[in-house]
Amino acid sequence: MDGATRRARRSHDAAAPPLPHRHRRRTGFRGRRPLLLLVCGFLLVGVCAATGIAWDPFPRGSAGEGPVAAIGTPWYVGPADGTAGSPGQPAGSTPPTGDATATTAPPAAAPGKGPLPFDLPGPAALRSGEAGRKLVFAHYFTPYPLSLDNENADEDYYTRNYLDPAGENGKHGAYGGLLRDRPLPVPPRGGDWEYANLQQEVRTAGAAGIDGFTLDLLSLSGKNWERCSRLMAAAHAVDPGFKIMLMPDMTSLGTDDPAVLAAAIAELGAAPAAHRLPDGRLVVSPFKAEAKSAAWWSRTLELLRTRHGIRTAFVPLFLDFGAHNGDFAPISYGFSEWGSRSYVGQESSTRDVRRAHDAGKIWMQPVSVQDARPNQGIYDEAGNTATLRATWTRAIEDGADWVQLTTWNDYSEGSQFAPSLHNGHTYLDLSSYYLTRFKTGGWPKIVRDTLYLTARTQFAGADPTGPQSLLMSLRKGSAAPRNTVEVLSFLAGPAVVRTAVGPAKDTHEAPAGLHSELLPLKPGTSSAQVVRDGKPGAEVELPYPAGGTARVQDLQYYGATSGRND
Repeated sequence: MDGATRRARRSHDAAAPPLPHRHRRRTGFRGRRPLLLLVCGFLLVGVCAATGIAWDPFPRGSAGEGPVAAIGTPWYVGPADGTAGSPGQPAGSTPPTGDATATTAPPAAAPGKGPLPFDLPGPAALRSGEAGRKLVFAHYFTPYPLSLDNENADEDYYTRNYLDPAGENGKHGAYGGLLRDRPLPVPPRGGDWEYANLQQEVRTAGAAGIDGFTLDLLSLSGKNWERCSRLMAAAHAVDPGFKIMLMPDMTSLGTDDPAVLAAAIAELGAAPAAHRLPDGRLVVSPFKAEAKSAAWWSRTLELLRTRHGIRTAFVPLFLDFGAHNGDFAPISYGFSEWGSRSYVGQESSTRDVRRAHDAGKIWMQPVSVQDARPNQGIYDEAGNTATLRATWTRAIEDGADWVQLTTWNDYSEGSQFAPSLHNGHTYLDLSSYYLTRFKTGGWPKIVRDTLYLTARTQFAGADPTGPQSLLMSLRKGSAAPRNTVEVLSFLAGPAVVRTAVGPAKDTHEAPAGLHSELLPLKPGTSSAQVVRDGKPGAEVELPYPAGGTARVQDLQYYGATSGRND
């Protein structure tokens, strides 16, 4: 990326001023609003940032007054006429159709069984040989675990304070609430429920074929640090083969002392789950590594070696790889970058991978699904699943060594792959398909018909009817906004796909393999069904209808799959 900065955030325990954003902030207001309102909006956001975002629950009474959408309800207030934009065709290459089969895949299961359109190879196949050298991690963000308070989902902290625009005493009111989605709800548990929930997340990631988490180290004390330690333990308890790569977050950590950071890395690095190379070196991959000089990092790595007896493999992640890779090359085992969140402009990754390999370094490729940040006033046009498919294609075709899914669970960026309320397993299941190709070298054989349906619940240009004043505007370099429903079909053989988007009914011929069909978004519910030889088959309905008006701006794509009942 071109020197962008990521999200603004800090640990809830810290009392420091707000930290730099991780992507270029382009706070925008649509429409002709007075300059005074613009200035007030910026001041209000500044006040919110200065007071911090409480990543852990306050007492129940801290929630603001006002109506709360029922759990699972998108923020729209009713259907109205809308004009859908031109569907267009998403960029990014498409996997082959037909019988391309992964060399390590087990025998095909009977059609109709299993949530995926193919048979995911087991851990033994995905973690050994060449497949075992192609590693896939997911970026874990500690502020958003499965539950914050072990309450029922219809009244827990996510619902009362993060999804509700009036939550946390109205501190997120300017941008319509902190989040637009949340982890797929889990029932309250007895005993050590936080540890049990972390174990569940490890199981979910491992079941999708993911090798481990890149763990965002936001702070060196407090709740987020405690979750880091507990996640290390949970990972090893569930699956000793599941690894945690340490990622000190240099936009958030409150220390300039290499000795302090080295001690923290050594503490977590002593856990069995810490990711090490086969030669025993601990992998350290700082986020926004360029926030400190190469000399500063050299001192940190030297302290790890001399004081703590830890040899390291340094894999800095840059926000601007082109500007900094030369300075860091002498101390680095590999490189990575945070990457773009739109399906256009992904070709630059080809140059970056080649540059890393020419320098004798490995490359960890970012793979993303979408990005929408109400509290920063920016979003990218993901084009339904086009960004996910384009970024995975680049990782595969450009010869990346590792992949980082950005992110597993950062709901404040809307970038989550983890199962969520509004997406179910949609994006994680799709990633399992590409992951199999990335690791095994062969496209998995489609053995059962499966449909994936994605759409927004409002038109991209809709102005919210509520009091929201800070609206998201398109980030520079992103694809143009579009209003489309995508039917992504994985078929064992050619078939007709019957579709409904609101009142519009249609059919299209879909070939065997993977096929993307775009339809204009209309108010109402979207659905699709496979019909072969006149007989109905796999079907999917997006349980969140699109509305012509919206209470708050929500530019994330919602997803559903015929393979599951999330």
